[in-house]
Amino acid sequence: MRALTKALVSVTAAVGIAAGGLATAGTAIAAPASAQQQQAASADVAPLAVVNLGLTTTRAKHWQCYLRNVDAKYDPGTIDGQLGTNSWKAAQRLFRDLGYYDDSIDGIVGPNTIKGLQRFLNWIDQYTGDNYNLVVDGQAGPATKDTFWDFNGRNFCA
Repeated sequence: MRALTKALVSVTAAVGIAAGGLATAGTAIAAPASAQQQQAASADVAPLAVVNLGLTTTRAKHWQCYLRNVDAKYDPGTIDGQLGTNSWKAAQRLFRDLGYYDDSIDGIVGPNTIKGLQRFLNWIDQYTGDNYNLVVDGQAGPATKDTFWDFNGRNFCA
């Protein structure tokens, strides 16, 4: 009798496991995310992206060192040559303090951040004599990228 009970329990357990596995198999497959959900996920990740605006890692490090060396409140975090959210927040604080930026300090490189950068580069020209004369349009076009490249040719990390 005892052997029969063990066999019955074993069979019952096996059937239960199989039934449970079959019952959950249909629900384990998720439907693909809608386009709206995918866009929302992309928007959440976008601020974390690195935006070097054409700078090499070395030149991006120069920009990070410049920010850090101007004042402790513009600390971009790790000097790694990756202009991420912390680097751009530091830049936005600098631009704000200079009167070139009046948007939120969010680290997102949008048109207002680009305008702040363009105004900054035009302002810094009086000290470098590089004759930047950028149009302040909020577009990170070739002239803005080239000027940002030139400015960061100086090693501010030394």
